[in-house]
Amino acid sequence: MLYVTRRAIFSASHRLNNENLSEEENKEIFDKCNNYHGHGHNYTLEVVVAGEVNPVTGYVIDLKVLKSIIEENVISKLDHKHLNHDVDFMKGINPTAENITVAIWDRLNGKINEGKLYSVKLYETENNYVEYRGEANEF
Repeated sequence: MLYVTRRAIFSASHRLNNENLSEEENKEIFDKCNNYHGHGHNYTLEVVVAGEVNPVTGYVIDLKVLKSIIEENVISKLDHKHLNHDVDFMKGINPTAENITVAIWDRLNGKINEGKLYSVKLYETENNYVEYRGEANEF
């Protein structure tokens, strides 16, 4: 089994806030990430596709194809957006790195026809990242 990774970068802002909690509880839990107007990150996204080498092409997946899938389904929707207000598939979801990563998985799952989506890794900062491999990933 081979694992092929494509990296993409996008910038977005968000506010961490749970509408079911009081203002005081939100400030206590989310601290400066609860800033009313939000704050931003330069995110790094890594999408990993697993599979066998196609004997005709020599690829697990053509990286140009994977780049296009990621751009169309993720980057074009998130880059330079406010995740709480501008992104349909994030509406009503507290945009933590964990929730964003699962949402990205959901956007990509089923759209990759060469190999299989193995994992989505989202770096919120240089030191903090989340990795998701799907609920029923067989690998």
